[in-house]
Amino acid sequence: MTRLGVRKFPTGTPLRKIIHVDMDAFYASVEQRDNPELRGRPLAVGGGVRGVVAAASYEARKFGIRSAMPAVTAKRRCPELIFVKPRFDAYRAVSNQIRAIFLDYTPHVEPLSLDEAYLDVTEDLKGIGIATRIAEEIRARIKEETGLTASAGVSYNKFLAKLASDQNKPDGLCVITPARGPAFVETMPVKRFHGVGPKTAEKMARLGIETGADLKARSLEFLAAHFGSSALYYHDLARAICHRQVKADRPYKSVSAEDTFLEDVSDPETLLAELDRIGRHVWEKRVVGKGLAGRTVNLKVKYADFQIVTRAKSLDRHVSGVDEFLEMGRTLLRSLLPPVKRIRLLGLGLSGLSEGEAAEPRELALPL
Repeated sequence: MTRLGVRKFPTGTPLRKIIHVDMDAFYASVEQRDNPELRGRPLAVGGGVRGVVAAASYEARKFGIRSAMPAVTAKRRCPELIFVKPRFDAYRAVSNQIRAIFLDYTPHVEPLSLDEAYLDVTEDLKGIGIATRIAEEIRARIKEETGLTASAGVSYNKFLAKLASDQNKPDGLCVITPARGPAFVETMPVKRFHGVGPKTAEKMARLGIETGADLKARSLEFLAAHFGSSALYYHDLARAICHRQVKADRPYKSVSAEDTFLEDVSDPETLLAELDRIGRHVWEKRVVGKGLAGRTVNLKVKYADFQIVTRAKSLDRHVSGVDEFLEMGRTLLRSLLPPVKRIRLLGLGLSGLSEGEAAEPRELALPL
């Protein structure tokens, strides 16, 4: 197998050695590991009468079932589909095990979620020196210590490492060397590029840009005319250039939770009681549990017709505790009561958090 060594740009700056590790169908795999009766069967985490799929096993994915799909649609596609309730405490415990493995090799670990992370192993703690071998060891240890499989991508920047980790899923490894990088990017659909969301991908398609090669063929001036300040970033991606660094312990931008009701609700007292339940969960599990503090309380309301309304209230100091957090949430909700339409979903969160820097923040918003 090709090994990734340290090469240099003409300026003498050493290329990085980056690994992106992505657990395979993480939530569903934990459920199948812990319950042998679920192994080999189409499984979805989440669901319920009014819910959505949070994660799907590979057996379920064969039917086109994916995360964020309405449960009723998933069940229609696969009548044999089994739904299980999410157990985020269990997933978090396994994620911590995996994070400990990463930290044996490098302190430069940037988690993106419970099931994936970037590692910079340009200088690894064990002195192995070969990124591919480190990725192989990490995958083997994850399998031995958790009973789960992980896929990994190895390359000289974050952009390529993330693309690579998806190439040989599940339980696969892909290495993109500096010599291979530009040609690899040319074959990739731009909709898979980091920073190219669905709307941007649609706009690119209208401009005749479907692949990395199409993007590379457009001049910087053309891209600037159509994509403004993002032009240089897209111009670089098309040439397999990415300057983003692996940043350990990235700060949270916000923490929140939301719940979709089994039946649409219009009774104000019921709505306030549900908000209290959701808010206590957020405060205990995601604010106190992570040692966070914040200044802004955020309310999310989704009506029966799927219209979404948000409200926020900020202080010039941190929210003092759960009582103030809940009361601020109630005040925001009362401004919408009695509801003009029946309500399908409520969410409550805290932002303006004090931990870490503001650069490249991440969200933590999980369904209850």
